[in-house]
Amino acid sequence: MIKIDNEFDEVHGIIRSRWIPEILESISRGNHYYGEIQASIEYISQTELNRKLNLLVGKGALDKKEEANRTRYEMKELGEDLHHIFGHLFEVRDKYFKG
Repeated sequence: MIKIDNEFDEVHGIIRSRWIPEILESISRGNHYYGEIQASIEYISQTELNRKLNLLVGKGALDKKEEANRTRYEMKELGEDLHHIFGHLFEVRDKYFKG
């Protein structure tokens, strides 16, 4: 029998969070600085971007590095795995739900 535990709930919480796929996709496309990430995601507010970046850093999906008056975000292994999962979800969407 499959058991849903707290660790699964934690992963599920990240996956179902709004803006996470867009942020990870933006970083994967080479947007590593706050302003670049925000400019690449239409309609995301500064407050929401800050919340989601802090969530991803706190969960260990992103690494945050201070560089000469700028903050750089890099995907860690968890971030890469989440980005990969989102890629599959988009494939399923395109295959079964886009008309």
